[in-house]
Amino acid sequence: MTAALFAPLAGHQYMNLTTFRKNGQPVPTPVWFAQDGDRIYVVTQADSGKVKRVRANSRVQLTPSDARGKPLGATIEAQARILDPSEGEAARRALAKKYGIMFQMFAVLWKLQRTKPIFLEITPVTF
Repeated sequence: MTAALFAPLAGHQYMNLTTFRKNGQPVPTPVWFAQDGDRIYVVTQADSGKVKRVRANSRVQLTPSDARGKPLGATIEAQARILDPSEGEAARRALAKKYGIMFQMFAVLWKLQRTKPIFLEITPVTF
């Protein structure tokens, strides 16, 4: 049922993930995403600004976009949490299924750079 709330993202390769600074200023970032039921998964670097902002405030907004971040549809209110490394397998599978060889190429790059990607799990806001 809650998966339908993410319907505006269907068929899109990118979305703007908008996180919020402590002062409330929105910071949109175009990202890859994959939906798995009532969850959206995003991969990013552990030291990225969006991770720091999600740690401080779990509120996020999702908007379908092009690769440069140009909005292409309606905005969805949601909440994000940073997955523990032991929880990341479902996210990795969902993103690998959607992006295929491109995701695998980034995984190789992360290993070469010795960086550890982390996953965000995004769920609809419940009232």
